[in-house]
Amino acid sequence: MGRLVDIFLAGGPVMWPLLAMSVLAVALCFERAAFWLALRRQASPQWFESIAEALARADWNKAADLLNRRKGPHAAFLEPLLTAGRRSADPAVIEGVARERVESLRPIVERFSVTLSAIITAAPMLGILGTVIGIIVSFQVLAGAEMRDPGAVAGGIAQALITTAFGLTVALITLFPYTAFRAQADRCFNRFEVLTGMVIAATAHHPSAVPSAKS
Repeated sequence: MGRLVDIFLAGGPVMWPLLAMSVLAVALCFERAAFWLALRRQASPQWFESIAEALARADWNKAADLLNRRKGPHAAFLEPLLTAGRRSADPAVIEGVARERVESLRPIVERFSVTLSAIITAAPMLGILGTVIGIIVSFQVLAGAEMRDPGAVAGGIAQALITTAFGLTVALITLFPYTAFRAQADRCFNRFEVLTGMVIAATAHHPSAVPSAKS
């Protein structure tokens, strides 16, 4: 442990913001992983199949009952669509409600994506900044009239290498979870589109199930 602390301190002041970024990235990745695991349980394939069967029969009550048993973005997205589907068979109306719900739920689905992306971009840049600082320190030592301590030059070079390595490590450990989370978000938005199509199809194939404007 002491050796690791010495290596960290040898990296210079840039190591502290990199350390803060690494802690933040790990915390956010754990939060996002817990979110997607919970969402997978809430919106299981069996639940989607049951919703699809209910909408195929235009059984709005059954679909609403299935919806009430679940929480999460999928249920929050589908609830106003069922209301719109019950009231109108116009696909434009349903699509308009769907677009509004997508934008409302986007901050939840893509939460912390911007922060993780910023860490992936900023960490290597901070590492390069530490590298430049370390090289400057080494050149200042070399420019001295007398260089009695070669270790001073080695310290600057070590600072340059350590910060670069640490910055790249922080970016890499953030990149892979971020990519997985983006894939999950895209899948979630694709499911929103599928649910929208189901509601539109239910109103188109069973127009008699939709109350008329006079009723």
